[in-house]
This record gives sequence, C-alpha cells and structure tokens, in this order.
Amino acid sequence: MEQPNKNIKLVSNKNSRVILPNILTLIGVCIGITSIKFAFDGKFELSIIAVIVAGIIDGLDGRIARLIKGTSKVGKELDSLTDVISFGVAPAFIMYFWSLSEIGRLGWLISLIYVICVALRLARFNVTTGGESSWKDNFFEGIPSPAGGILVLMPLIYSFSEIQFFSPNYQVIVPILFITISILLISKIPTYSLKKIVVPRSTTIFLLFVVILYFGLLLIYTFNTIIISGVFYLLMIPVSAGHYYIINRNNKINSEDIDHHEDVL
Repeated sequence: MEQPNKNIKLVSNKNSRVILPNILTLIGVCIGITSIKFAFDGKFELSIIAVIVAGIIDGLDGRIARLIKGTSKVGKELDSLTDVISFGVAPAFIMYFWSLSEIGRLGWLISLIYVICVALRLARFNVTTGGESSWKDNFFEGIPSPAGGILVLMPLIYSFSEIQFFSPNYQVIVPILFITISILLISKIPTYSLKKIVVPRSTTIFLLFVVILYFGLLLIYTFNTIIISGVFYLLMIPVSAGHYYIINRNNKINSEDIDHHEDVL
C-alpha cells in the first residue's frame, strides 16, 4: 500500500486566515498605484474613484483580519506601506499633475512634504498602538492617512461635483490645503476612530439602513457625496477634540478623588 508523502504539509488554518486580509491589502496597493496611472493619463475622475476604492478596502482588511482572527505583524506593516502609497504618494501625484505642477518647484516641494507627513503619521501610529486597551482607543492622534488622502483631493473633487458655490483659485487653495492637512496628519489633535466602536443591537437595523443609504448616494452622486462627507469630517474635528478633553478631564478628576480618598483612609 502506497504511503502518504510526509514531506507535504498543508497550510494551517491560521496561515490561511492571515492570507485573505493581506490579499485585500495588496489589492489596495495595486489600486493606489493605478490611480497614479489614471492621473498621468489625465483621467482624474477615475483616479479619484480609485483612491476612494482603496480607502474602502483599507477599512475592510483590518476588520476582516480581526473578525477571522487573522491579524499578524506582517499584515500590520503591509497595511502601513499600503497607506503610504494609496493615501500619501497617490494623492500627491494626482494633485501635482492636476494643479501643483503649475507653481513649479514649490508645488513639488509641497507634494514631498505631504508624503513625508503621511509616512511620519503612520510610523507614530505603529509605535504607539498595541498597549493596554482604554477609552483613548476611540480616538486617533491627528487625522488618519485615508482621511488625509481624500481631503487633499477635495479641490479636484469639487471641480467635478455639481456643488459649485464659488469659483476657487486652485493655485492658492491647493497649496494651503496640502500644508494644512500635512500639519493635521502629524498633529496630536484627537479625532474619532471608528475601529473599536460598539453598535447596540437595538440600532443595528437603523445603522445598516444608514450605511446602505450612504453607499447608494456614493454610487449615484459620487463627487457631491464625497464633498459633503469631507466638509462634515472637517467640522467633526473640533467636536472630537472637545469630546476627548472632556473625557480626559473627568478621568483626571475621578483619579484625584480616588487618590484623596485612599490618603484619608
């Protein structure tokens, strides 16, 4: 009777769980690079859509990895590399081809500064995560790179949208926006993180309806929906910062009360 080959090893369940999220991440890399190709060919609408799709994939791969228990150090580093390409390098090239090239070397310098800030923001994120869980996990330090990548594209998206309240001077607005977003990326301003949000069962159906409605609007009124979402996100930054400082202050007060009570005892 023929004996089975003992040298053949099947892929473990753990390894197979790790592969799927990493495949999604690599697809995100390909889409991010493709967005640069679209911009080089002058197909800026497709380049915007490619970055948006890369953002959706970025939001899914980590959640899928945690859901199927397929997280890994390789996946974490790969995700950061993908973010640098899709939300750092790609938006910088897209906006350089569209507008920043018109101001010469200064435009290229601004693009480089933005990419460097994205890389620094992700490096800081990698070294500050992984500690004990706390309420601070509900907040980012600075805006996340996917949000930054989409925000710097806002002038380009505005030019394609049907929301035309004014005629902006893009040669002025685009550099100012790039510098502003670069500062927000590396700042320590608290912004909301939805990674560990807990949804009550009673609101699941309503939340599902809202998500479906949003993606429906995104498919039908793509650029209008992105513009409104971007403005809403910017308006939420001071709200999230205020919320963070209120929680932090209350925790400090409670901690001081506990210490004082222990000293009395």
